[in-house]
Amino acid sequence: MRLRRQHLNLAALLVAPTLFVASAARAAQVTRAATDDILIADFEGENYGAWKAEGTAFGSAPARGTLPNQMAVAGYRGRGLVNSFAGGDDATGKLTSPPFVIRRRFINFLIGGGRHWGRTGLNLRVNGAVVRSATGPNDRPGGNENLSWASWDVARLIGQTVTLEIVDQATGGWGHINVDEIMQSNVRKAEMPATRNIAATKKWLNFPVKNGAKKRIVTVSAGGKVQRRFEIELADAQPDWWAPLDVSAWRGQTLAVTVDQLAADSNALAQVTQSDAIAGAENLYREALRPQFHFSAQRGWLNDPNGLVFYRGEYHLFFQHVPYGWGDGPKHWGQAVSRDLVHWQEVGEALYPDEFGAMWSGSAVVDWKNTSGFGKNGEPPPVLIYTAAGDPFTQCIAYSTDGRRFTKFAGNPVVKNISGGNRDPKVIWHEPTQRWVQVLYVEKEGRHTVHFFTSPNLRDWTLTDIEEGKPNSAFLYECPDFFELPLDGDAAKKKWVLIAADSQYAVGSFDGAKFTAETPNLPGHRGRGFYAPQTFSDEPKGRRIQIGWFQTETRGMPFNQSMSLPLEMRLVSTPDGPRLTWNPVPELASLRARSHTLGAQSLKEGDANPLAAISGELFEIGADFELGDAGEIAFDVRGVPVVFDVKTQELIVNGHRVSAPLRQGRQRLTIFADRTGLEVFAGDGAIFVPMPINLNSENKSVAVSVRGGSAQFSRLDVHELRSAWRK
Repeated sequence: MRLRRQHLNLAALLVAPTLFVASAARAAQVTRAATDDILIADFEGENYGAWKAEGTAFGSAPARGTLPNQMAVAGYRGRGLVNSFAGGDDATGKLTSPPFVIRRRFINFLIGGGRHWGRTGLNLRVNGAVVRSATGPNDRPGGNENLSWASWDVARLIGQTVTLEIVDQATGGWGHINVDEIMQSNVRKAEMPATRNIAATKKWLNFPVKNGAKKRIVTVSAGGKVQRRFEIELADAQPDWWAPLDVSAWRGQTLAVTVDQLAADSNALAQVTQSDAIAGAENLYREALRPQFHFSAQRGWLNDPNGLVFYRGEYHLFFQHVPYGWGDGPKHWGQAVSRDLVHWQEVGEALYPDEFGAMWSGSAVVDWKNTSGFGKNGEPPPVLIYTAAGDPFTQCIAYSTDGRRFTKFAGNPVVKNISGGNRDPKVIWHEPTQRWVQVLYVEKEGRHTVHFFTSPNLRDWTLTDIEEGKPNSAFLYECPDFFELPLDGDAAKKKWVLIAADSQYAVGSFDGAKFTAETPNLPGHRGRGFYAPQTFSDEPKGRRIQIGWFQTETRGMPFNQSMSLPLEMRLVSTPDGPRLTWNPVPELASLRARSHTLGAQSLKEGDANPLAAISGELFEIGADFELGDAGEIAFDVRGVPVVFDVKTQELIVNGHRVSAPLRQGRQRLTIFADRTGLEVFAGDGAIFVPMPINLNSENKSVAVSVRGGSAQFSRLDVHELRSAWRK
């Protein structure tokens, strides 16, 4: 109907507005119909419908998320998706759509999986020919199973009949493809770079993190220069936790926060907040799986301890840190300090990734004689020596005049690349030769070696020796440590110890240039989840204190992993030669909140549990016993069994057996129990059994029993411990 203004009568004047509104509504409806998205497939059905499946890779129906033996799949919509991992990475196949007509400018879709052009991906065919193609993001070990938006511009194909095919013709690593939510649209859905300008008025920028989300690259610029660049699993919607970035150095400036790829409808950048506190800090150190006397980072992933050094009255613990992710990723050096090895304060990042690569493991020294020239006003500089994990790996140094802010040496790298695997420099001062010594892990023709270098100034290094591990042996693999210890406490009988990441070690002599082993490679710890240990330089009491990476996973927390207890190491004589011992440092006694000293007593099978009245979460347990005719001495610590088997003379911790021979007919045990594991010591420290495990929060009991006879305890102590995070 047309309304002609010139012919309107009174009646028409009364009805015309209504007719006009109705006509406009129909027009708007037609316009929307021409612009609305057209769903091609969302794979929510019980089968593939009109899509044709060939081969075995796709199964007979859409996947409901992650398939068996697959990493967690994320980023798909609804409950279903195409996932060609149905037969594992070696399965192949093809999934073909029914024909349809192109009616919009773009085809948007979610895609993930393997990056194998022509072999894994989504293809658009016109008259049988492939005219558009896309593949997944993963082309090397690692990666993730996240789907992300991608788009094709198909404006030139509007009106043509086409088909889609999802193909998997790849086998081996990442030999599969994931696809979901295919639609036609007049709006491109592909992710694009995005920037938000923020006037810096607070100490922290808090970034929203979603564990398992796609990893994105964020750069933060100030004054026209990139100041920080990092990888992060940004949350588009509700975050799991918040990752803080200290921006106090640029307070008053405008920060350009740029994400390399972000969907147009993402809320990630809008969620970045400023504050003078870490978001979520009201629960800091009170989280359910927060270890209470094992150091852990406030936020993010933690692994190897680095650069353990004593300086200006503080123990400095540097560590491999991914501050913007719960899982592993590009490394920074985090830093924490303590005056007693027990109570730690995290003080921020000491080293950030740079043009030479991520910041991998290394060591630290105090340059007391200022051989490097980095010291000022008579103050000896602490110097960090680290691996820059770029292409290629090299060794670099950084220095400080206050132990907090570090400057990277302008002449880096100080040791150039030697092989594909050269990393983890350990540096010490060798007083007799007045030289610095660097021990560096180098993978050489498939064998594990350490290279010895010397330097007068920490800048210029000369190779002096190569120590090789045996073929098919893990000895000398990664993270070497090298130090001198008195044998049986006798300063006149010192020996050198060369130790690697799994804590296997050799004892020998060192002339300042060459190490000569006098023992075979010997086992270090006897448990699980203890790796890459390092010892403190310049320890004020002359002790050799070691800390290792304690590998307890803490799912659901804003942090992951922790450090072991600080352990005092000694070298003692045995009938088989010199051997190391490990014992908790005595400073840990400061955590004892309530002690139960039961004293000497005899226990036999069937006796009541003498520890039944004790309940708690954090424990230190000490026991000395003679066996009598007992078959087993069994402790139960919050549900974790610690058993000494008399017949085999083995210690069994959570089912893990290790040899722990009696000493003069006696056994001495020390057990530390935290929320995230046990550390058990036997034979005066000759046997060290770390056992990372998340303990049952509801079980607060401790028990001891004797099976198959009786045993005589000369000491039985239980100390309930307080949290090291509480003052």
